[in-house]
Amino acid sequence: MEDERLLAYRFAEGSLDTTITWTLRPENAGTRLILVHAGFDLDSPMGRQAHEGMGEGWPHVLDNLATLLGQVA
Repeated sequence: MEDERLLAYRFAEGSLDTTITWTLRPENAGTRLILVHAGFDLDSPMGRQAHEGMGEGWPHVLDNLATLLGQVA
């Protein structure tokens, strides 16, 4: 994969220690954005709570991003 199509970084290092990866892939006449937030420790209460919270929060972030990009396009 080309470097300019992938962004990965640690999130909450030292507490949650998760990784967020954004990938851009050409698709037809546009681009598909793939978001993966991985590494949650589901055996810990904090990890489970964060997983649930992020699972509810990411769709809103992506909806807002889609709205913003629709205004720019």
